[in-house]
Amino acid sequence: MSGFNPTERQKLAQAVLGSLATWLMLFGGGRSGKTFLIIRNIITRALKAPGSRHLIVRSRFNHLKASIMLDTFPKVMRVCFPQLEKGRDWDMNMSDGYAKLPGDAVVWFLGLDDKDRMEKVLGMEFCTIYVNEASQIAWAGVQILLTRLAQRCMQIINGVEQPLKLRFLFDCNPPSKMHWTFKVFKQKLDPETKAPLANPANYDSFQMNPTDNAANLSPEYLATLEGLSERMKRRFLRGEFADATPNALFDEADIDKWRVNASEGLVEELPTMVRIVVSVDPSGASDDEQNADNDEVGITVDGLGVDGNAYLLEDLTVKGGPSVWGKVAVLAYMRHEADVIVGETNFGGGMVKFVVQAAAVKLGTRVNFKMVNASRGKVQRAEPFSVLYIDGKVRHAGLFPKLEDELCAFSTSGYTGPRSPNRADAHIWALAELFPALVKPAKKSAEADTQDHYEGEGGWMG
Repeated sequence: MSGFNPTERQKLAQAVLGSLATWLMLFGGGRSGKTFLIIRNIITRALKAPGSRHLIVRSRFNHLKASIMLDTFPKVMRVCFPQLEKGRDWDMNMSDGYAKLPGDAVVWFLGLDDKDRMEKVLGMEFCTIYVNEASQIAWAGVQILLTRLAQRCMQIINGVEQPLKLRFLFDCNPPSKMHWTFKVFKQKLDPETKAPLANPANYDSFQMNPTDNAANLSPEYLATLEGLSERMKRRFLRGEFADATPNALFDEADIDKWRVNASEGLVEELPTMVRIVVSVDPSGASDDEQNADNDEVGITVDGLGVDGNAYLLEDLTVKGGPSVWGKVAVLAYMRHEADVIVGETNFGGGMVKFVVQAAAVKLGTRVNFKMVNASRGKVQRAEPFSVLYIDGKVRHAGLFPKLEDELCAFSTSGYTGPRSPNRADAHIWALAELFPALVKPAKKSAEADTQDHYEGEGGWMG
């Protein structure tokens, strides 16, 4: 007997998954049961249709393997289909990426980052395709997958054969309203032409949030969600699509897509770092003003891996005077065995260098310090690095809600956040140090200097 007892909201979601529409999406906050229900639906379809093939897709294979192959799929089999014994009635082939079920039905698993395997898997036809975390996949990828939703197979119901309806399934934590998931499932528009969908009744969606699944979650988890930033609560607690920042430079879906070390309990090993930078963006507050209503001092730690990608390792931003942030920066330098501390010196000139030097002496160490000077605006400094986020050249090693809020508030027309983006500024300075080719050298001619540049002063201090 199945040990699955769905909540009232999950029962409604199951009804949607059984509707007449082909395109179906469950969206909403984290740990609301979306993925569990869809996997259960796929396995049920597979058991009813001998020889059927089903495909589960995610942007990155290592995330798919950790979250579904090793976690949700075997959990659904154990809880919902206890009569089927692993190794006897079904099994998971981890190396080839598929699960074999009774009646020769097969569920395949595919990461779109595995180009070699994509050709093999997408050479087959499927009767079910499920896109997990759809916000991380481009519309062009969805169109390619659609061409493989073509397997004709029969299901057996009460001893009678009937055609099994094709299903294109999706789930997501809602991104912005600019994303194709909102356009297709909520506005019923073609994302490319913006024209109404030819058959809007063929697209259905249902919202599920963690509060609807509270009976199966710990109070601590829900309290954690309540403590997130407003942007993160909107997405992971309330499960709402966000009003898009016009011409935004950074997209939360891109940040999520390439995030490491913090997804569904996944622990990914970071590559060896070939260079580590501690970056400081000071506010100018003195020690006796550290509790005043001044801006925070942005402090981040970023590294360049042997894989050529940059990783945001820590956000150590503090509100405090020089004795506070100087110590935080130098301790981070020591802890990470960093190569350099980069300090933005527009506010306070040589003050940043002096503070870092004093903190290093007090802690009995030496640091390599480099002063940087901003001659362009914040948006202009950030813009070159937005493309790196799209391509996965910059990745966040964990969740950094406040810093990510600041990044997502950058647009080509200006910064739209409520306060100065000190966290993001420090991070951008670190990226400029890690990717110097993206920062043009200062002009030496008489014309106006419009580039950020590095001061020649600094060197080893302490």
